[in-house]
Amino acid sequence: MPPLPTDRPLDDVTAELTGLLGSTDPVARIREAYRRLSTWIQEGAYDDVLAGLGDGMAVGLEVGLGQSEDDSVFRRSWTAKVLADCIARDNAAGLLSSRQVLLWGDRIATWLVRERDLRGHVGPKGAALAVAHGADAIAELACSSHFGLPELTVLLDVVADRLLLPTGLRLVAGEPDRLARATVAVLARDLVPLGLLEPWIARLANGAVAVDPEGAVACRAFNTQSFLRALYLQVAHGPVRPAVRSDLLLVIVEALRETTPELRAAR
Repeated sequence: MPPLPTDRPLDDVTAELTGLLGSTDPVARIREAYRRLSTWIQEGAYDDVLAGLGDGMAVGLEVGLGQSEDDSVFRRSWTAKVLADCIARDNAAGLLSSRQVLLWGDRIATWLVRERDLRGHVGPKGAALAVAHGADAIAELACSSHFGLPELTVLLDVVADRLLLPTGLRLVAGEPDRLARATVAVLARDLVPLGLLEPWIARLANGAVAVDPEGAVACRAFNTQSFLRALYLQVAHGPVRPAVRSDLLLVIVEALRETTPELRAAR
């Protein structure tokens, strides 16, 4: 584990590492910046200033937002990952107010839906993974005691909104699995009833029908179908057993049948 600095104030080192989260050098960005910040957060080094650290990270979500396929995605994506670690630390230690966590949740949701650079990996510059890191943040928010049924419902809507937005890129870097994991984290709270989940699945199923073999609609269908399959696997075979599991599996299976031509033909 990277040791805490002894030759400089932690604030100075943190500012330097925060800047490196936007580096195009994957070693500097991930090994030097993210891993150090993440480890120190988990170890409690920032407990007294966790709110300020998270607020600083939230600012990074807006750097270059709306741009596509430029280097600004690294700053947004990796600061989202650090912000997820801040939320996880609060989940473990109870350090923050409800207002603080709800504010971060709003910032994360707004960024994830507005993010336009969905690349998983960018050649020698390494992992971008904005959608995957956004999903990780959603998963931590779902585990927060500050989130009740209304907030959890919003998280589900954010997942659906992200999947259903037209995009010309297929998510093939594990993003559907991470989004499914975030959804299971919501389900694990056993607060969202099946009556709300059924129309949510139906909405996703409507977006998972490809009307042409190319273009943004086809990519959206691919991404949404991939998510529904990942969600089925995690609900059916994962370690979490939400109260709605049995009924929800039936709903997911029916959605997959209706959106997958090969399954419809086999009926």
